[in-house]
Amino acid sequence: MGKPTGFKEFPRQERAYKPAAVRVTGYDEFMIPLSEAAIRDQGARCMDCGIPFCHNGCPVNNIIPEWNDLVYSGDWQQASQVLHSTNNFPEFTGRICPAPCEAACTLNLTDEPVTIKSIECAIIDRAWDEGWMEPQVPKRLTGKRIAVVGGGPAGMACAQQLARAGHVVVLFEKNAKIGGLLRYGIPDFKLNKDLINRRMSQMQAEGVEFRPNSHVGYNVLPERLLLKFDAIALTGGSEQPRDLDVPGRDLDGVHFAMDFLSQQNRRNSGEPIGKAQEILATGKHVVVLGGGDTGADCVGTSTRQGAASVTQMEIMPLPPEKEDKGTTWPNWPIKQRSSTSHDEGGCVREWAGGTVSLEGKDGKVTTLKAVRMDWSNGRPEPIPGSEFELKADLVLLAMGFTNPVHESMLDDFGVAYDQRGNVAASTDGEGAYKTSIDKVFAAGDMRRGQSLVVWAIREGRQCAHAIDKFLMGSSELPLK
Repeated sequence: MGKPTGFKEFPRQERAYKPAAVRVTGYDEFMIPLSEAAIRDQGARCMDCGIPFCHNGCPVNNIIPEWNDLVYSGDWQQASQVLHSTNNFPEFTGRICPAPCEAACTLNLTDEPVTIKSIECAIIDRAWDEGWMEPQVPKRLTGKRIAVVGGGPAGMACAQQLARAGHVVVLFEKNAKIGGLLRYGIPDFKLNKDLINRRMSQMQAEGVEFRPNSHVGYNVLPERLLLKFDAIALTGGSEQPRDLDVPGRDLDGVHFAMDFLSQQNRRNSGEPIGKAQEILATGKHVVVLGGGDTGADCVGTSTRQGAASVTQMEIMPLPPEKEDKGTTWPNWPIKQRSSTSHDEGGCVREWAGGTVSLEGKDGKVTTLKAVRMDWSNGRPEPIPGSEFELKADLVLLAMGFTNPVHESMLDDFGVAYDQRGNVAASTDGEGAYKTSIDKVFAAGDMRRGQSLVVWAIREGRQCAHAIDKFLMGSSELPLK
């Protein structure tokens, strides 16, 4: 806890943003951190609520009241140690996590939760500035070799934990750079990629070997990994995008959102996009299908590229502006959420809209035809007479992902799949994170399906514990 009466004395204060007119001129982060004094006051607001629901609201079970109190007391270095005891990469989650911990905060009953995410980000940024983030080099080596396949947050967390336990860890990544969705899916204005590079340097000093441009199933054979390593962790993403099965889908100008976002991230870093068709929103009427975070990232990126207009359409109906606290707290509430990207360029948001067809001219998309959907029976039903059209030169499909790609790597390993097409592996008991193949484990989106970065970190940490125990008979790595 912080100050017993802090939640009465200090109002909730969030981080500020640079003006929209300024931030859309580039791809730099635009969050303005709070001052040390302001962060101290926000830490003081953490009340002695008795049952800290924030623990359960946080997938990595961050020890939130403790580090809030340490910040309030001015012991920032200890706060950093407590924060890192459950989270390998708080600089990532402090920027892009949707903060279910704040939704679960007791003070959210009055819409004034503790600014947990801002405090978390302030702790880790200060820890790097103060030089506290030294590599944790293991005191002894086990001689065991582990291959981690997938360089996203799950793979990075898994690799770092295993290296700190004294194992030889080689992380294989199909792309030219490490980071997975963090690197290629999250726009730079939400997450500066230097933050990933900084963690990579720390991990290399701890013993992790990075092998980019190593696409297991293509230029790296699964059977070779099985021969050369004592254990393998499959930590790739859920990369099979949900497609749009309507007439006109094959028109030029209709693309998956992740292809669009990854290209811009590559441009920003100077990495070539290769032989792929260039996707740009410049001067175009853009329609984004899907109302989630990926869709919002498409909106922000389109605005920065100079789109003529941006419309985001969601098949679900408009959620309430304010959740029903009595039925949702302390769980993740259903309510209308807006991104900073929605405030930057006059994005129009369409709700309860279903795509009927895509029309075009000379093979290029020009129009999206849609209809309003009725959800009164719990499933979408087209409303007769509600048809409408949207001008569309570029249509971006941001409708989520169905499962990991099975072809090549997963099929070559021969792992079993669950009913949703994810790699089958439980998270509990003696066989935690084990696949159907001996010494092969799975964690993150590849196992659980499309999810949050914070869930990927949790599963990567727990998978590391399971592998360490499998190899050594016991493990001192944390389970949370």
